[in-house]
Amino acid sequence: MATFNVSKTFTWQGTFTDKVIQICRVFGLTEDCLRDKRTTHSCSVEINNGDIVCITGPSGSGKSVLLRELEKCIPPDERVNLNRISMPGDRTVVDCIEGDTYSTLRTISIAGLNDTMCVLNQPSNLSEGQKWRFRLAVAISTGRKYIFADEFCSNLSRIAAITISHKVWKYAKETGTTFIVAASAKDFLSDLLPDVVVIKAKYDPTQVIYKAPRAPCGDTRRG
Repeated sequence: MATFNVSKTFTWQGTFTDKVIQICRVFGLTEDCLRDKRTTHSCSVEINNGDIVCITGPSGSGKSVLLRELEKCIPPDERVNLNRISMPGDRTVVDCIEGDTYSTLRTISIAGLNDTMCVLNQPSNLSEGQKWRFRLAVAISTGRKYIFADEFCSNLSRIAAITISHKVWKYAKETGTTFIVAASAKDFLSDLLPDVVVIKAKYDPTQVIYKAPRAPCGDTRRG
């Protein structure tokens, strides 16, 4: 188990144009107050191999910030991020998945790509939901220890999100792969069964909830 301590602070970097100054006056905000304003997103979380970590909260609360900072704690050769996987237009879906035919079929099944014409199509021609599932399949096929995903299942139907969430949970427990995801929706959490839930509110401190008690750990990583 490793403890991850991450923190990211943002300061206002804009220019004081006439319009900005006028808007500040409308809201009773001084230039010094705006210039000195700092927004910090931070959390400390303990993660085991095979854990599913879900960062949840409303839009604009800083979920993606924490996800990026946690990703920085992991060596590049041990992680993959769904959002950075490209959509080739010169190969079929199955040719983009690493492994032999059997492992490819297993991988695309986990990702919910069960339509024959879909997996024999080029990724760039897929629908948005199919593209997300393709990225999940590619991420799984890399065999990396950590898989990161922002807006997890956000563009899938509720039934698809529930089905894939359960398959991701099963895969994580079978292989020891750690999934760290961010999502606004919560209707699939009972099937994703996250081991750690990070609740990111806009104005309140970040809460970290564990499904099971954590033992003391000496491996600490900072982002």
